[in-house]
Amino acid sequence: MAKSEKASPKKKPKVHKELDGFEMSIDSFGEIQSNLAIDKLNEFLDKNVDDKKLAERDDYEEIKKPKGKKKK
Repeated sequence: MAKSEKASPKKKPKVHKELDGFEMSIDSFGEIQSNLAIDKLNEFLDKNVDDKKLAERDDYEEIKKPKGKKKK
């Protein structure tokens, strides 16, 4: 006999406080569904995660520095 599956409440993973409420899933077509705009997610990752591929470059520290926003 197969084990009966109990409906256990889904535990939410621990996330950074800036990403509180962030949810991501993959639909039946393989598309990523998210409740956070991709631009905001990329901005968060740029700010908080080092790029391992760029770390080998000599000018990595210059690239890593935040760029000033242009005024219109």
